[in-house]
Amino acid sequence: MTLTDKNKALEEARRVVGYIERDALTTEEKKTIHDDSIANFNENVNPGWLEYRKSVSTDGAFIEWTDSVDTFDGFGQKDGEMYDASYIDCLGGFGIYTCGHRNPEILKIVQAQLSKYALHSQELVDPLRGYLANLTALIAPGDLQHCFFTNGGAEAVEMALKLARIATGGRYYISTVGAFHGKSMGAISMGGKGAYREDYLPMIQQVQHVKYGDADAMEAAIKNLITVGEKVAGVILEPIQGEAGVVIPPAGYLKRVREICDKYEVALIVDEIQTGMGRTGTMFRCEAEGIVPDIMTYGKAFGGGIMPITGIIARPHVWQQTENTPKSWTIGQKLIENPWVLGSPTFGGNPLACSAAIATIKYMLENDIPGQCKAKGDYIMGKLEELKKKYPTVLKEYRGAGLLICMEFPEAEVGYEVIKQMFDRKVMTAGTLVNAKTVRIEPPAVLSDESIAYVVNALDESIAYTKEKFGL
Repeated sequence: MTLTDKNKALEEARRVVGYIERDALTTEEKKTIHDDSIANFNENVNPGWLEYRKSVSTDGAFIEWTDSVDTFDGFGQKDGEMYDASYIDCLGGFGIYTCGHRNPEILKIVQAQLSKYALHSQELVDPLRGYLANLTALIAPGDLQHCFFTNGGAEAVEMALKLARIATGGRYYISTVGAFHGKSMGAISMGGKGAYREDYLPMIQQVQHVKYGDADAMEAAIKNLITVGEKVAGVILEPIQGEAGVVIPPAGYLKRVREICDKYEVALIVDEIQTGMGRTGTMFRCEAEGIVPDIMTYGKAFGGGIMPITGIIARPHVWQQTENTPKSWTIGQKLIENPWVLGSPTFGGNPLACSAAIATIKYMLENDIPGQCKAKGDYIMGKLEELKKKYPTVLKEYRGAGLLICMEFPEAEVGYEVIKQMFDRKVMTAGTLVNAKTVRIEPPAVLSDESIAYVVNALDESIAYTKEKFGL
């Protein structure tokens, strides 16, 4: 870094900090931030990002600057003129905002913790991590007990995969076609979509993918590997495949997979990063079939939409040798003798993030967030049934559980148009995976009845417009 670069960086940092500190921006400042953002994303982030998000960036870009309860608020440009707008959130940050945006009950707890200390020493005992682990065990199914906190979903999946190997001594994993578990190397190896995997092949080699929802295929894969002398460490699956398009497996599937894993002494990892924390109508989706995984991941809404925090929780017999540990497993006392062998993320379970998660659990229990998700989700899907009957050539299908809902359209371009028309009507949503043939409805549980009514009407108008445009 030259002296010129240093001075330029300092001047730029001071300018941006000034924007952050300011209570209100002038029209001129909004225009500057708008234009800066486009240039910065194209030059310093990813030149393809704005083009990919074409449903919300066809005329410049909309800049999110503040948010509140169930909206994103900010400013954009249309026909060369700046405008202010507020968008109802039906995307929910892909599951982050179950408790809403900057929920005041959660925010005040995080602010209180920030006034004490923000990060931990890495060496002393930070009590909030212990309190949060205890609370997580109390709300988790069955005897899930030991927690390990991470920062993002893929990192949590990595820890789950590593723990399965440590516990069982196995090396193979069984995943499912269409699965999404993150984009780090181990997580993407488990992923079931070629578009995310093909540029990184070969990845972890000891992975087999079977059809989602087919328990017989799962058992056959495990049995075949054992027959040829391999040892399977774990099965990993989503209780509902979120990014694949909200794919709900047949009733009894999770229970059958649990039985198969018990039969062959394989660890069952259930990825609840998107489905958990009330989103699908129960605190965790695996409760819908009454099963307890050996390892469960969680995240997204866990930090209350304010702080990033994810993690895993495991049953006692996975963490150390107990009377319930399967005889073929090799866990012993490995995690007791070396607590860092699983991982040691610098910011995992930091006090600020833990305070947010503790406040989130409190808020969810006090306000029955899972119940709200179920009731509001059932209502929205009832309205989708009406729209499907009204526009059968456009809205081909819908499905969901709680407030994890998707709509299916004939082609991706049709879905993109519906998204764009919704955005024009001040409602934000998005497709799943890498196209918009399936479009999600994943709003905060605190979405008001008035907002729901507005969203349904906007969707009606958007589908009608799209029907005419594509001649469907």
